[in-house]
Amino acid sequence: MTSLTAIFGRSDEKPQEDSEKLLQLYWNRAELKKEFADLRNDKFRLQELIKEQEGATARVEQKLHHLEQLLLDPEWVYNVIIYYQLKHLNLRCQSKLEKFAEQLKQQREQRTNSQVLSEWQAKLDRQGEAIQSEIGEQRLKVQMLEDGLQAEQHRLVTMNGFVRFFRKRSMTARLDELAASIDAAHQREERLLHDYEDLQNQPPPETQGLDIKAKRTINFMILAYAQHLYLHFRTDGLVGLAKEAGDKSVGAINYGDKNDCTRIVEMVRKQLASLEKSRDFAEVVRQRARLIAEKAVFRGDDDAVPAAGSVATVYAIDKRGRVTEIDANLLGENYWNLADFVSR
Repeated sequence: MTSLTAIFGRSDEKPQEDSEKLLQLYWNRAELKKEFADLRNDKFRLQELIKEQEGATARVEQKLHHLEQLLLDPEWVYNVIIYYQLKHLNLRCQSKLEKFAEQLKQQREQRTNSQVLSEWQAKLDRQGEAIQSEIGEQRLKVQMLEDGLQAEQHRLVTMNGFVRFFRKRSMTARLDELAASIDAAHQREERLLHDYEDLQNQPPPETQGLDIKAKRTINFMILAYAQHLYLHFRTDGLVGLAKEAGDKSVGAINYGDKNDCTRIVEMVRKQLASLEKSRDFAEVVRQRARLIAEKAVFRGDDDAVPAAGSVATVYAIDKRGRVTEIDANLLGENYWNLADFVSR
């Protein structure tokens, strides 16, 4: 009875107060049901996350067990080493391509922003010079008006009494007119000074993003550098092995016996060292980019990345400038993870 009284109130309370308490009780119950449903959904979500994590952990453990078995097998231990050497080569090329792409984008953005700022500053200077010129004209006008006012005042003072009597009204009107013109010229100068100050306090324009034309130019250079990496590792057949190592898991490829693996290790070491020493490829990359641009086809006017089939030719350029064309779809087959580095 006590609890019922606490909920519904005493019998002598007004019916309106009873209705308000029942309504409040209803809303409290609805809120509790909503919170309970949210907690239940959170529980299911966390259970799913735990299942996913358990699955990921199980897969990692499976890979580790598989790797342990390979390392225990004398016939496979060298293959495992070669796999990770080639995987490292692939990641090294990806890193170089990513750095190259990022530097290109930053340089182009800086160049574009510098041009925008330069044009904005030139426009600001022109407007400022026009305002300053007008301020100078106003000050000259004020000086001339003040000189005229002084001259009229002097004339009025130097007139004899008889002439001053007849011309005082017209002279006074002329003096008032000059004084009003001087006041208006001062006000105009103040407005011009205020406009000049506002002009100088204008914030610079916001950073502009790259347009489609700039992005396409960058992508031609990125493709050209990807071809440079492809050609560098193509001679010894490392480019295909490196891509295969990047696409497949350890133990999926047999590179041969110990001697074969030793030979591959030496090739990887030699070619990576040669890549680090190469410095005179910039002009060749620019020439290759121009050749790529000539054949590039885009699906739409707003697309910055060319259709893979239209850039499936690798251009080998020797020291004499002779060009040899090789069929290889680097973009379509995503060599060096190329698709992640192009501008879109």
